Amino acid sequence: MVTVRVDAKGLRCPQPVLKVAARMPELTAGDLIEVEADCPTFEDDVRKWCDRMRKNLLSVRAGPGSVKVALIQV
Repeated sequence: MVTVRVDAKGLRCPQPVLKVAARMPELTAGDLIEVEADCPTFEDDVRKWCDRMRKNLLSVRAGPGSVKVALIQV
């Protein structure tokens, strides 16, 4: 199992989720993506994206400042 980290800080909707989607081809079932983003709508966007794409959103937690950190299992 691999954990890929994606830094999407400073990007605005829909760029953080698009950045996650762009990394998907290099991952296999069970791998993890940890995404850091400070877009105000990121948490809602990543939840909707995971539902649509049938990916498992393991957690969304507060990071430093206004950053949210999402952990997604492929």
